[in-house]
Amino acid sequence: MDKRKNKVGKIFKAPRGTQDYLPEKATLLYRLDQLAAEKFEKAGYRRIVTPTFEETGLFQRSIGESSDIVRKEMYTFEDRKGRSLTLRPEATAPVVRAYIERNLQAEIQPVKLYYMGPMYRYERPQAGRYREFWQLGIEAIGSSAALIDAEVIVILMQYLDELGLKEITLYLGSMGDDNCRVDYAGQLKGYLESRLDSFCEDCNERIRFNPLRVFDCKKEPCKQQLKEAPKLIDHLCNECSEHFENIKRLLKVAGVDFVIDPTLVRGFDYYTRTTFEVKSPLLGSQDALGGGGRYDRLVEQYGGPDSPAIGFALGIERLILALEKEGVKTKVENEIGLFIVAIDESTQEAAFKLLIELRNIGFSVEMDYLSRSLRAQMKLADKYGARYVIIIGPDELKRDEARIKDMQTSSEKNIDMSETASYLLKKK
Repeated sequence: MDKRKNKVGKIFKAPRGTQDYLPEKATLLYRLDQLAAEKFEKAGYRRIVTPTFEETGLFQRSIGESSDIVRKEMYTFEDRKGRSLTLRPEATAPVVRAYIERNLQAEIQPVKLYYMGPMYRYERPQAGRYREFWQLGIEAIGSSAALIDAEVIVILMQYLDELGLKEITLYLGSMGDDNCRVDYAGQLKGYLESRLDSFCEDCNERIRFNPLRVFDCKKEPCKQQLKEAPKLIDHLCNECSEHFENIKRLLKVAGVDFVIDPTLVRGFDYYTRTTFEVKSPLLGSQDALGGGGRYDRLVEQYGGPDSPAIGFALGIERLILALEKEGVKTKVENEIGLFIVAIDESTQEAAFKLLIELRNIGFSVEMDYLSRSLRAQMKLADKYGARYVIIIGPDELKRDEARIKDMQTSSEKNIDMSETASYLLKKK
């Protein structure tokens, strides 16, 4: 008999490629979001929340029909009226859709937005990679200035530094614009087609549909073949080259170190000019924490005004993994400062009343809910890490007092019940 089954029958499990954020990890998730809000809002970015699913065409148009995400990884379904919908595989397209639909172009430009939430891609689960995964990112829409590119990258690196990550490297590149890519695409395709047998099946498909995507391949034989391939960064027009030089200069002014990567090509069709990626060597072959770039034509492609833009996205699961690999403390300590012990049922009402009073003035307070013994409650208070234990027994209740024990010094003091809150506020 399957021990996992009970009277109800089957024991349900989370779908493959998903995970439960249990309280400790969920609190860490909240803290990462909290820090992002603090850092990003100081730079003028405001939070945006978009739907978890969108019209399928939104992603087909932005990411590109030839991309692996659109062809193989999207969670697409029809609703009851036959409309094709897709769980969002990324957040830039929904943010741009909202920018146009909600008339954000009427606001002061550039419009600066940030988000955090779950995304969905059907791919092989592995360390730091899930089918339901969380991303944190920002989008700045409405400026083509190198200044905003530099600001976005600096914010990303400052956020990672604030978290305590040291073993990371920022890689910087440029994909040029449509003018740069016309001649280059022909040269690249010619080079790749002369070596078709040396590339994997996926790369052969990429060569047919969009040769630039070959640079996304993580397989070592393909990467070796690409070492001699022509590089887009060597074919930039004067305008794109100047833009790239300005970004490099601004990053140096901000004290941000970077490595130029001429093969850095972002995987979505909408990217132009600036591309960047942050990697951690501690994560193995899947070493990217996140990245982003400029997408100057995407708003227009959706029917909006000419609104150049740039953004980045960080993978939260990869970020947590990198923090753990570097030994950065990720465990969120329990913050229960006070524990109230009700010795028997006759004192529970008074204990509960005091608990509510102390919580109302800002204390983190817990008590026992299972009528445990005094000894068991003291052990529980210790597990919670409470600094002070407030003991209310029948004798204390008769005198309208509370006995307060300092768990660090083991000293005890009896206080009038009415003065307990003020006494603890002074200690706080």
